[in-house]
Amino acid sequence: MTIKIAVLKETKPHEKRVAATPETIKKLLALGGFITVESGAGEAASITDQAYKEAGATIAKSTADTLKNAQIILKVQAPTEAELKTYPAKALLIGTLSPFGNENFIQKIADQGLNAFSMELVPRITRAQSMDVLSSQSNLSGYKAVLDACEHYGRAFPMMMTAAGTIPPAKVFVMGAGVAGLQAIATAKRLGAIVSATDVRPAAKEQVESLGGSFVAVQDEEFKEAETAGGYAKEMSKDYQAKQAALVAEHIAKQDIVITTALIPGRPAPKLVTEDMVKSMKQGSVVVDLAVETGGNCAAAKAGEVVKKHGVTIIGHMNVPSRLAADTSALYARNLLNLLGLIIDKDSGELNINWEDDIIKGIALVKDGKLVHPNFKGASKSAAKTVTKSKAAPKSTPKKPAASSSEKPAAKKPAAKKTAAPKKAPAKKSTTSSPKK
Repeated sequence: MTIKIAVLKETKPHEKRVAATPETIKKLLALGGFITVESGAGEAASITDQAYKEAGATIAKSTADTLKNAQIILKVQAPTEAELKTYPAKALLIGTLSPFGNENFIQKIADQGLNAFSMELVPRITRAQSMDVLSSQSNLSGYKAVLDACEHYGRAFPMMMTAAGTIPPAKVFVMGAGVAGLQAIATAKRLGAIVSATDVRPAAKEQVESLGGSFVAVQDEEFKEAETAGGYAKEMSKDYQAKQAALVAEHIAKQDIVITTALIPGRPAPKLVTEDMVKSMKQGSVVVDLAVETGGNCAAAKAGEVVKKHGVTIIGHMNVPSRLAADTSALYARNLLNLLGLIIDKDSGELNINWEDDIIKGIALVKDGKLVHPNFKGASKSAAKTVTKSKAAPKSTPKKPAASSSEKPAAKKPAAKKTAAPKKAPAKKSTTSSPKK
């Protein structure tokens, strides 16, 4: 039996990525899959229908034709409710489904009689590193953030000594030293900037310094215990936040570029840069807010806009990974391929899911039309109960939300001389052509 896999065109605003590439199509065929790609699915990521066809996929003219008899549906972002109603019952939906705060939508997936895996919930274990969507996407977000800052910063990054005088290097401050933050540090350093960074996780200090950046933080007793067992930042006390804010405010006033990446799973992004801090910055300075879609780290940032306040340019692009759609699609498609290799039997070509596998238990939201994830299991069809569960869910933090600009901590310090894609853990291979952090 051949398993039928549908690759759909994304419909949400600002989304240019696609869930499969010609490279992964060939490998899915080798697993025993029959792949149907919706016409135009890869167009925004510079992949033509012809390229998919040459790789062995069937091109369908409509969504309905793509979904016909599909057993697995591959998506980047969650479908709309209208799209969800067209999905065949018992199919397995895989994508970044943004479950935090969307329990009512998860219930609708269950009501449709589907199975559903949410890729941003991939557990932080060695076996799952090749499936880690948050790292693969955040890596390129950090890189792009520096390029966006370059576009709007009216000066050079490196120090330049000329006969007419010396141009001083730009000062770049990165707030949040997870995957995106470490890649931003590495990229800014390669461009010749003087780089500093802050994070509430003690492990980040060594990682920042190994990339050539200086570390800025109030390093008291609370700071030493400011990390969860899973490697994420804990929410700090009001007293610590006040001390850290004072230190950061003094530091920001001397910076040319600030890049913010801080997220707390399931909660609004913490406000790290106040309007007074923006006001203290030099004319022509730049702030890039990678957390803008979940409320923003900068009080003056506006989602989807580039604004100027107090002479400072504040960049709030939506869905930054999608702004490098060809590369992020390639990495995301490989993440999905590695997952599918775990759940498709290589001999029979049939779906064979071990629901007790730690990876599957981490990402499974819905099984046979029933909610199974422990953090969302109590979601109810009742809107009132859904709201209650939505408030309770963030207490557990298996993963960060969404496909967009989620920031994930790196698990190991990078090599000092290899300042490309920052490395998350010892066993993980580079996700770019350069060495990892």
